[in-house]
Parts: sequence; C-alpha cells; structure tokens
Amino acid sequence: MVERPFWEIKSLKEMTRNEWESLCDGCARCCLHKLEDEDTDEVFYTDVACRLLDMDECKCTRYKERNRLVPDCVVMSPETVRRDDWLPSTCAYRLVREGKDLYWWHPLVSGDPQTVHEAGISVAGRAVTEREAGQLEHRLVAWPE
Repeated sequence: MVERPFWEIKSLKEMTRNEWESLCDGCARCCLHKLEDEDTDEVFYTDVACRLLDMDECKCTRYKERNRLVPDCVVMSPETVRRDDWLPSTCAYRLVREGKDLYWWHPLVSGDPQTVHEAGISVAGRAVTEREAGQLEHRLVAWPE
C-alpha cells in the first residue's frame, strides 16, 4: 500500500511546523509588493520584491524576524491563507486549502528545490528590489498569476 503525502490527507491546521514550512515552494511571489484597489478590493501584483528577499535564492534573509523588520509582512498561517486573492494560484498553501494537487515543479513532488526556478515560477531574475523600483504603480505585472 502506498502512503499518500501529508498535504493530501491533512488540513493546513493539522500540519506540523515542518510540514507547514515544507509547503512553501520557494517561488517568493508572496514577497512581491501588491497594490489593492480600495473601491474593488482587487489585488495587483508588482515586480518589486521586499527588501529582505535574497533575489537569487528567493529566500528571506531575515526570516525569523521578518515581521518585526517589515511590519506589513504577512506571516503565512491557516488564517492568512483563507484570503486567497493575494496568493498566486500556484501557491501550495492555496492549492491545499482548495483541495487541489501540487504542481510537478513543487519541491515536495519533484524532490528538487530547483524545479520551481527551472519551471519559471519563481521571481528569480524577474523582480527588482525596492531601491530600484520607483513608484509601485508603474511596476504592475501579470506574470505572478
């Protein structure tokens, strides 16, 4: 009998800390600045990355203290992923919440953390730093979705 992977049998709330953390595919799309239309609540992505993001590795350089250093950083939790309009449709947290399969390039499926980059899903080579960006309104992009 083949055992099903934890993300297929557990809810987000049932996962251990290690399981939860391993769901992150390393795309860093959640680290992009987003703008929200106040009238429609529609979320727009920019190609501007948080100042704490290592642009090559797509990892937070100060992960454990990110919320203190960047107060509007959204710490992923079962509660914060309920509002999915800010998460890309490829996000594993969103996919699991919606009962969908992870993509082939997700490291938990492929066994290789590089496949998210090889598949062109991550922000590596596609984002700019806050220092380079200028006005966010001029940096809107569609590719995160």
